[in-house]
Amino acid sequence: MLYRFKSGATGDVLMTASRGDQLLDIIGKAAAPKGIVAAAALPAAIQALERAMAAEEAATVVSPPEEDKVSLRQRAWPLVDMFRRAQQANVAVVWGV
Repeated sequence: MLYRFKSGATGDVLMTASRGDQLLDIIGKAAAPKGIVAAAALPAAIQALERAMAAEEAATVVSPPEEDKVSLRQRAWPLVDMFRRAQQANVAVVWGV
């Protein structure tokens, strides 16, 4: 399964199910075939992703990651960027519709 996140403020963001599930969990959304992050909820979603990225980066200072590992920041950046642009445009982000 793929997630196709959509917003009227940006192009679509595609993500594999495992990565999409992970990011949805971070922002407090259940993994589901369809969903929405309302415009009013975007600031909290952005903050949750930023906290998770910072926590992972702090952990890598203690234990360096494998060379080939893709960081949470790299995986989440397209969605965070979409959320920020959607927030500026005051529009929701949806998937599965």
